[in-house]
Amino acid sequence: MECTINWMPGTGMGFVAETGSGHFLTMDGAPDGGGRNLAPRPMETVLAGTGGCTAYDVVLILKRGRHDVRGCTVKLQADRAASDPKVFTRIAMHFVVTGRGLQAAAVERAIALSHERYCSASIMLGKTAEIVTSFEIVEG
Repeated sequence: MECTINWMPGTGMGFVAETGSGHFLTMDGAPDGGGRNLAPRPMETVLAGTGGCTAYDVVLILKRGRHDVRGCTVKLQADRAASDPKVFTRIAMHFVVTGRGLQAAAVERAIALSHERYCSASIMLGKTAEIVTSFEIVEG
């Protein structure tokens, strides 16, 4: 995996990342740090990537188990250390999984498998942050 980050000097503290798969992602800083608030902060993209990683796992695990999953939303709330490096110290993830006839045990197992075995992002962040999960199932 590779990624190239380019600073865009005319934006203040804006950056463009080009991923190895050929996609682009913009990032910016807060105005108090010289940014113009035109894009997510770099640490917000880390949190978003972690949410995407675990949601991907949960959906894939449920689909492979032949469960009728039709939607998955993950709401993340993170706390960071007060001083540099301001690592994540706690991340709460709340999953809302929509489907037909989904069993709580299957959803709970999919979330656990993601965090214990498959989601490299949350496993990596779990080295500095307490990660807690919760979920609800919506019939639909």
